[in-house]
Amino acid sequence: MRVRREDADVVLAELLELAPGGVEEADVGGDVVEYAVYGAPGELPDLPAVHAAAGGALVEVVTTEVADDWADRWRQFHRPIAIGDRLYVRPPWEPAHATLLDLVIDPGQAFGTGAHHTTRLCLELLAEREPDGAVMDLGCGSGVLAIAAAKLGWGPVAGVDHELESVRATAENAQANEVEVAASRFDLIRGGPAPTAPLVLANLLRPLLLCVARAGFDGEPPQLLIASGLLSHEADEVAAAFAPHGLQETDRRQSAEWSALALRRPV
Repeated sequence: MRVRREDADVVLAELLELAPGGVEEADVGGDVVEYAVYGAPGELPDLPAVHAAAGGALVEVVTTEVADDWADRWRQFHRPIAIGDRLYVRPPWEPAHATLLDLVIDPGQAFGTGAHHTTRLCLELLAEREPDGAVMDLGCGSGVLAIAAAKLGWGPVAGVDHELESVRATAENAQANEVEVAASRFDLIRGGPAPTAPLVLANLLRPLLLCVARAGFDGEPPQLLIASGLLSHEADEVAAAFAPHGLQETDRRQSAEWSALALRRPV
């Protein structure tokens, strides 16, 4: 599925409702973003080349048959990444780093392996801060951010996600990394005020971040909120939405067209 870059976040939100296990994103150049969803014969509709609407955006849809060696070839897209001089995020088939903190994420379980711009930006902002108390990961996905926080010395660490598969993946990945993360289901759209902690991690799309800002927090607002999942032109709007909770922007990072914010509540 190919869509104009300006509509990419809307289409991705729609796709994740249909494919909670995640989608593959590719930057094909220009003003276009490509998303791929994989499935066995019979799992996906056998569509000709069509144009469809997703959340009001026009999407070009093409169905192709993947070669029989896909089970080996897909691994080349999941490579280890180093986050500063502290973290090393890798899939299970890659060896550990000699000196960096090792974080193993199975990309076959749920959305979020650490490679996407938004996740990397969150990890960078997290790794630069000294651990200081409890953490809540809103929309934990595969658990990469929560597990990284636990590895870095934060605690206790918890995460919530609307998708049961993500809750399971977070728990399994935490166990594989020998850290404790309390993962549970929570609907950020309909569940009311969001769970909170001194540090809240929120790698979410703009509509969900604005929903959290409107609903507020179930308790004291966080001392620090690291928010990502934002296209760069959306960052100012999201920062302003959290201002009524006493959270002020102290840092902003950008990678490609994506941004992440560090919002802190004055002591």
